[in-house]
Amino acid sequence: MHVLESIQEWRQVRKSIQGTVGLVPTMGALHEGHLSLVQQSSLDNDVTVLSIFVNPTQFNETDDLVNYPRALKQDLALLEGLDVDYVLLPHYQEMYPDDYRYSMTESLISHELEGTQRPGHFNGMLTVVLKLLNLARPQKAYFGEKDYQQLILVRDMVNAFFLDVEIVGCSTVREEDGLAMASRNQRLSSEQRARAYRFSEVLASDKSCEEMTTDLEEAGFVVEYVAKRYGRVLGAVQIDNVRLIDNVACEHTV
Repeated sequence: MHVLESIQEWRQVRKSIQGTVGLVPTMGALHEGHLSLVQQSSLDNDVTVLSIFVNPTQFNETDDLVNYPRALKQDLALLEGLDVDYVLLPHYQEMYPDDYRYSMTESLISHELEGTQRPGHFNGMLTVVLKLLNLARPQKAYFGEKDYQQLILVRDMVNAFFLDVEIVGCSTVREEDGLAMASRNQRLSSEQRARAYRFSEVLASDKSCEEMTTDLEEAGFVVEYVAKRYGRVLGAVQIDNVRLIDNVACEHTV
């Protein structure tokens, strides 16, 4: 496993890579969900590239960026036992030499649900994903279905700009009690974690959005939204100071 912090060095290395490349973009604080993306990439491709970059342009709140979990030493140790060929650790100055003067925007899906709650989030996400796709030049790139709006937007961007890459969505990996694995779960206290499972349980209950909202509020969550879109039930809640998102498949959407 080769760890590269310099984009210029990576671009030289990329010229020498033979065979198919799979990209797994992450912001670190890796968990089993990320590792499942790596495993799928290693099955599908000759070479797997994983990036770790906490992208500041997709955080709409400074406190969220400051508190986002960072565990690089542990992340690299986790990856050592997997079929990861290259780990990219770019720095902000190289990723944004323009200091974010140029950005990718979308005018429809990015303005609802997560886009309403986190203004500017999807602009930053799409911008950094486009940069990573251009740098890695993969045949396939892997994203978890937990961030379902993100997955849709990335696929649509790739299609809109004729990018020669397949975006592969991978199923959400869950804890034994159903909670979707997420880096932010590391911020949950033991008491918060004991309640968190109710989020996924309620979303899977086949009730109306209004009924699910009531159930979640009664369970002690602050509900940002529960909505049926894209063949899914999507939700975002807060447990005290920790924000969680999730989604489950459903038959009927509005």
